[in-house]
Parts: sequence; C-alpha cells; structure tokens
Amino acid sequence: MVHGSMAHCNLTVLQPPFTIDVADFPANNPALAAKFACSLSTVDAVMEDLGQHPGSSGPNFQTRADLDIVQAGVWGGVLFASDPAWVDNGNDDPLLYEAKGLRERFPDARIVGRASAHCGAEHTEDLVWLPDGTMFHASGWPGDEPFDVTGDPEAVLSSLGITRDMLDDMDAYVDLDDEPNEIDWWALVALALGEADPWGIAGLNMSSLRVRHTEGATSHMGKLYFITG
Repeated sequence: MVHGSMAHCNLTVLQPPFTIDVADFPANNPALAAKFACSLSTVDAVMEDLGQHPGSSGPNFQTRADLDIVQAGVWGGVLFASDPAWVDNGNDDPLLYEAKGLRERFPDARIVGRASAHCGAEHTEDLVWLPDGTMFHASGWPGDEPFDVTGDPEAVLSSLGITRDMLDDMDAYVDLDDEPNEIDWWALVALALGEADPWGIAGLNMSSLRVRHTEGATSHMGKLYFITG
C-alpha cells in the first residue's frame, strides 16, 4: 500500500493563444498524449493505454501498481501530464527539473505546474514559466519552514497584466508581502492558466496510461511512498 496521499502532480504546456477557453478545446488526441507522456524525463515507455477518463477523476494512488499510471492530454496547443514521480518531500525539485526540459522544447509556451502531497507532512511545489523567461518557483511546507522561492512572482503577475489590486477582484487571496510559507502559490498558478486549466474538468477527457518509469523515478517514488525499516 502507498503511504501518504497527493492532490496534484501536474504540468501544463500552454501554447498561444493564451486566451483559449477549456470549453473550446478539441478532443484529446490519444496518440499525441501517449507520445507526450513517453517524452517525459521520468518515463521510459508507455506500456498500456487504459482509455479515456474525465479530468475530474484525479490521482487515486493506493498500491504500488497505481504509481505507474500517468494521465496525459493533448488538446491542440495545450499539453498536460500528471505523474506521481513529480511529487517530492523537500529533497529535490522534480517538477522544476521537468519544467526545464519542457521550456527548452516549447520556448513560446507557458509552463505551469503544481505538485502537492502529504507524506507525513504537506509539501508543495509550484511554478510558472513564461515565454519571455519570467518565472517563479516555490517549494516547501505550507505554514512551516524551510520554504524556498526563486524567480520573481511579482514580475510574473506583471507579465500577465495582473496588478495587486486586481487580485482582490479575482478572488485570488494572495498577498506577496506575506511569508513564503503563508502564500497560496496555487492561486498564482491558476491565474497563469486562466480559463485554459484542464485540471478537474468533468467534461474534458484525457488519457490514462500505464508506463514504465525510469530507474531514477522508480527509486524516488519508492523512498517517498513506502515505509521501510
């Protein structure tokens, strides 16, 4: 049985136009979704296509076998993947590592990610990386220390055309003057995706794929999700 639980382990590649609405997405392309999943640094191969599932059915990892299921979707210029290998306990930044590779492959896209899990304590990793190079990455334990932030969250908001006053009107309860471990970084991630956020949309199908993870990703998940001793 898997130790702990997770809420997100997502990366979205949003290519222009950035104003696209999820309601206008074309149907998921299963072949391209499998190809995208196979291109991830944590995946060696796609072993089985388990079919289409709505985006509202998030990760539900209970056993070792469940950890080999990756969700992926390609809707035109929007690419998405959810991989449990991107969750961390503070020793590494697997989401940031994957985002660096995607940034090189899709320089004109917004790379947006969120990973959160509770394996004894809640740990989160959030990032937004814009085409002009502006980015922020926040990783740590909400309400606790240490919590590390790199890049410039304020510059990200400015590049998105969002002022601090506008945050209140958007019901985004974010105060960048707070301590990093008290800021809801997920709210900033959501702003970067806008109406193009595919996560949790009941009417939007994505592919569920059984994969063979790389040796490094498998070892990482073993240390994170299983108690040995």
